[in-house]
Amino acid sequence: MAGTVTSSRGCVTLRGAQIRDLLDAKHNVLFDCDGVIWNGETAVTGAPEVVSLLKQRGKRVFFVTNNCTRPRENYVQKFCRLGFTDVAEEEIFSSAYCSAAYLRDVARLQGKVYVIGCGGVMKELQDAGVPVVEEDSAADREPGTSIYNCPLDPDVKAVLVGYDENFTFMKLAKACCYLRNSECLFLATDPDPWHPLRGGRITPGSGSLTAALETASSRKATVIGKPSRFMYECIASQFDLDPARSLMIGDRLETDILFGSNCGLSTVLTLTGVSTLEEAHRYRDSEAPEQKDCVPDYVVESVADFLQALEE
Repeated sequence: MAGTVTSSRGCVTLRGAQIRDLLDAKHNVLFDCDGVIWNGETAVTGAPEVVSLLKQRGKRVFFVTNNCTRPRENYVQKFCRLGFTDVAEEEIFSSAYCSAAYLRDVARLQGKVYVIGCGGVMKELQDAGVPVVEEDSAADREPGTSIYNCPLDPDVKAVLVGYDENFTFMKLAKACCYLRNSECLFLATDPDPWHPLRGGRITPGSGSLTAALETASSRKATVIGKPSRFMYECIASQFDLDPARSLMIGDRLETDILFGSNCGLSTVLTLTGVSTLEEAHRYRDSEAPEQKDCVPDYVVESVADFLQALEE
């Protein structure tokens, strides 16, 4: 068939019948969120309709995001606010939710977690029943308080690093002290080094904070979010997923596309977010074997490119 597409991790630009053939071959569609179906508080044009039409066609849709700033219940509110009317909480897998699931179900943590992170991480840990260290930031700022004399919780058995706009030297120092214990787990919600902001500015991501702690502690973190396989395993533990019939759609080569590759999924790069087609071509043409896994099977300008195929 002229429209049939074959997967070669070669940045194939999808058009018309090729999109229809690809969707016909897949039962599960995994979307990244930021830069794919929305940018900030604006839905990508056509994205709500694409999600609804995929579900109407009997596809199972999941949302996998490294953004740990919100708990899942708040993500549901954002989906509704941006016009996605039929997204359920159980379809959303954030790095915060998956980190809590890892500590509860895989590590089976017997002790507390010291968290460098935001409210989204704390809420997911609380909902999972994972105890956290209650921080007193005001006490840490009192005159004379330093890492030399601040209290440390003897029950800490894990350190979890996520996005934290209130990151401080004291938090870094405390985490280093806890990680001196080789049996203390060291986890990171995700490796994202930075995130784009409106106006061309950027903000450091969880990966930047994790790198600081890795350097200071001489330890490597276990990453929970993309491109780690655990996020896929977290979905697969609740839903019966066949990798061969699953599609990952993302905007970041080093996380979304590598995640799909690591999990045996077909991958689509959308150009409404971080990575560019030129970057994808550089990875494709590189001689470095490790960069080949960051090359998407397919490329679209936007998820809106799926609309025509779904409306036929």
